[in-house]
Order: sequence, then structure tokens, then C-alpha cells
Amino acid sequence: MSIDRTNILSLPKRTLGQNGPTVSALALGTMTFGAETDEQTAYLQLDRFAERGGNLIDTADVYSDGASEEIIGRWGKARGGMADLLVATKCRFRPVAGSAGASRRAVRLAMEGSLRRLGVDAVDLYFIHGWDKDTSVAETLDVLSDLRREGKLHHVGWSNLTGWQLERIVRVAEANGLPVPCALQPQYNLLDRGIELELLPCALENKIGLTPWSPLGGGWLTGKYRPDTPPSGSTRLGEAPNRGVEAYGIRNTERTYRILNELQRIANAHGCLPAHVALQWLLSRPGVSSVLLGARTIEQLESNLNAVSVTLTKKDLNDLTKVSAPGIPDYPYKFVRDWSGIDHWDQFGALKGSGEKEVFN
Repeated sequence: MSIDRTNILSLPKRTLGQNGPTVSALALGTMTFGAETDEQTAYLQLDRFAERGGNLIDTADVYSDGASEEIIGRWGKARGGMADLLVATKCRFRPVAGSAGASRRAVRLAMEGSLRRLGVDAVDLYFIHGWDKDTSVAETLDVLSDLRREGKLHHVGWSNLTGWQLERIVRVAEANGLPVPCALQPQYNLLDRGIELELLPCALENKIGLTPWSPLGGGWLTGKYRPDTPPSGSTRLGEAPNRGVEAYGIRNTERTYRILNELQRIANAHGCLPAHVALQWLLSRPGVSSVLLGARTIEQLESNLNAVSVTLTKKDLNDLTKVSAPGIPDYPYKFVRDWSGIDHWDQFGALKGSGEKEVFN
């Protein structure tokens, strides 16, 4: 595949939340590094991302059992450092010396391991990868505060939460003078808008920026999967059709193909790819600061970076929002809306459905 480099735009920048760093609107997700993407190809992706003005590289200690961080660290050393970039990593799910979760000991050990693998003195953005029911929020925030005071992290984020969990984190942080997250990293795309019920309103209320993962729905929003044709070959679902939330049996639905048809229609009108349209819709959503791109190949990354050259109309965005509207459950959401006369979710557009029976998928 040849790449046309004429009129290629540099990635625009946005502020991450109220008090976070300035980040590129598209970030480089590196979950494939060391697994689906070999080290040489990973270097090519990192080089191209930096060349295009990207500055946020996202990884985690659990990605390829630490190999992703190691690859980024070796690449950074080879280029003379990463002072011009922002590196985000995560802890929570990779056991370290018998520790797991978000306890004081686990977080500190995880941070030391990440710093060593990345070859840096500090992590720019440190995410807790998910809720830990066995550790108090205060303990996790306290160790994050210690690490920030020691100069080992600059900003704090959280991933994979519910709305009440995020609110608990913010309230405990504010009450005790501990680091309030500037970033939230949830799944968010045209196929899964579940965060709009509670989590996104909470993030907006607290001025926390989003860095969504799976913006293309595990490849579904590229249009490469079709009804009645189970995926095969060297694709995510071809190799693992029951993989996670994007499993073929879960997303092979009428609603999915209505969304895909609308994506293709708008893409045809703009002379671009459906993936570009899906990414631009996500970049238009309230609270979204930077969208994570994950790619196996340099060609996939290059193509997705070119989404910034596409400009959608207000009608395009409204049509996509309407066709993907999941609706809201009868209780408590419709009940509260009808009783109070205030539609708490109207700011997200078309969450009320499109005239059909409203079902939250």
C-alpha cells in the first residue's frame, strides 16, 4: 500500500481535562507491541507518530507482560530520549512479586518496574487500570501522591470505571488534598456509548478529559466484518472471534450494520474511509481529549492518522449520533427524565432513540 504524503496535516493538540498536559488529538496505543506487532514495526509506528506531531504514547505494564514498555524504552533510548513526548502507562492487573491490584505496595512496585522498562525517570500520565474492591481509594491516592511528590509521575488517570466509582475517587481526592485524576480512559465508540449514562456526565462535571480506547470497536467500524460471514484470516476477530466486547457473536447485529451503512454513506460523500468518519465523530464528543489508535501495521496507523484531514458537517455528526443512539433504560433514567422535566442526557444528542423501541445495548 503506497501512502500519499501530500497535504498531510500535523495532529492538532488539546488540553487533557482541566489541569492536564497538552496532548495530540490522536494518541498511539501500544497494546499490540510485543505481541501482534514486532519490535521493528513498533519502531516504525513510533517514528511515524512522532513525525506527524503526535505526542501521547499510551502503554501498560500488562501489555505483552511488560514487553510493550520495554520496546518503547529501547526506541526512546535509540532516539536520544523522549523529552518531547508524553508517556502514559498503567498498573493494576500485572502481579508484581506477589502483589496485585491498587494497594500501596502493588502500585509502588509496579511504578518501579515501569520506570525501569521505559528507561525514564518519571511517567507523564499514570493510570490505575481499573477499580480495586479490596483497596481503599484513599490508600491508592495516597501512594500516587507520594510518587508525584518524589517526581516519579506528573499526572494521574483512571481506566475502566463506573460513574459512582469515578465520583468516589474525586471526592476522596478533594477531601484529602490528594491527586484528582485529570484523565479517564474508557471504551467509547459508535457501537458502545454506555459511558454516556453516568460515567461521561461525571467526568464532565469534574472537568476530567477522556482518552477513549477501542475507537473503532475492535475493527468493526472499518467495515471489514459483514453479516453471515464469520471473520477469518489475520484480523483480530479472524484469529479470536470470541474476543472480548467486540466478539462477532456480540456485535453481529442489525444495529451494528445500520451504523456501518451510515458510516459508509458519509465516507463516500467525503471521499474517505469509514474509519476516518468514526474517529472524527468520537473526536467531536463532549470531554474527549485524545483518542487512542491501536494498529498492527504501519499502514493501518498511517491511514488512521489521516483522519485529521477529514471535516464532517454538523448534519454528518447528527446523523451518526442518531443512528447509533442506544436509548436509555426505563428506570431510573426515563423515570427521572419524565418526572423532573429535565433531560440529563440531552447534551449527548439522540440518546433518546430514533422513534424505534429504545433498547440499551
